[in-house]
Amino acid sequence: MTAGREREVTRAFVSLASNLANGYDVVDLLNDLTVDCARLLDVASAGLLLADGRGVLHVMAASSERTRQLEVFQLQRAEGPCRDCFHEQKAIPVPDLAAQAARWPQFVPAALEAGFASVHALPMRLRDNGLGALGLFGTTVGALGPDDLSLGQALADVASVALVQDNAAADRTAVNEQLQTALTSRVVLEQAKGVLAQQGELDMPQAFAVLRKYARDHNLPLTKVAQAIVSRALPAEAALDHARTRGQSRS
Repeated sequence: MTAGREREVTRAFVSLASNLANGYDVVDLLNDLTVDCARLLDVASAGLLLADGRGVLHVMAASSERTRQLEVFQLQRAEGPCRDCFHEQKAIPVPDLAAQAARWPQFVPAALEAGFASVHALPMRLRDNGLGALGLFGTTVGALGPDDLSLGQALADVASVALVQDNAAADRTAVNEQLQTALTSRVVLEQAKGVLAQQGELDMPQAFAVLRKYARDHNLPLTKVAQAIVSRALPAEAALDHARTRGQSRS
């Protein structure tokens, strides 16, 4: 590992540790984690799937819109490496997606069309409880090295700790309650992005940038700002105006 990359990895874990110690918005933290994965590992983007109390997977975070859409497709078609990773609770490396077309006949063509050539899926778990899966998507064929895989699993483990921070919450019922809270927060976030996208004539990544800028500039949890926009306690135009006046670009 180069000195520059080592500093980036250290910075990422220091930021995560600080958020865990000082309080955090789980949706914001997990979005940051997928961005960190894409930046620190030899992958183009990352997506995070989270299971609800019935074991049904949902897209919780993604570092890019095309990754989010592909993860949604994977769940809709009920096939793909991240889904299998969760159900089998083991890492599933796919260095060459095209070679696995027979295993995932619907997912592989969709992934190739989206520009991905490889996927590495890593399990998220707390003790014996499977929580979800972290997908690392590459645009070139090739396996991740042992160091990258270890770092990716460490980041997935941090995500698991962030979802269930209290040791007393290690039983299945309490875990399910906390996971459901996180999933509900994600739904509200998507609703708020939709409101901002419609009123501001933005795409979804731009709407998310507006939402995050307002939350961070006002030192508010991302989820609370999203709830305020959905409930109209915070007018969408106020968030859009804030982004405009602070130089938020639509590009």
